[in-house]
Amino acid sequence: MNLKILLPFRIFAEITEVTRIVAETPDGSFGLLPRRLDGVAALAPGILIYETEAEGEVCLAVDAGVLVKTGPEVLVSVRRAIRGTDLGQLRATVEREFMILDEREQEMRAVMAKLESGFLRRFVSLQHD
Repeated sequence: MNLKILLPFRIFAEITEVTRIVAETPDGSFGLLPRRLDGVAALAPGILIYETEAEGEVCLAVDAGVLVKTGPEVLVSVRRAIRGTDLGQLRATVEREFMILDEREQEMRAVMAKLESGFLRRFVSLQHD
């Protein structure tokens, strides 16, 4: 398989001859082998593992995103990715940086929803006056 990891403003990595991929979704981890059927999966912040004969097993910390497999091509589009050698350190990075940001985003979205609903209520009341 050919794996391409895309970030919002650049290509993080392009890896050829990947023999397997393991990714995390909100429903749990799943694996991809070269002859697996095509598909799409939403990725949760976590560890993405891929393996090649040349490099062996490589671990990446990835933020939320999407994985798309079409034939031998696998595209992973995520907000952020960090390559590391220590799996424990990568897991700590995911928990410390990626999960906290998601909590902040949820809080921000809740505040924005309240602001929008308040604006709409005032706008509707202006039209009825």
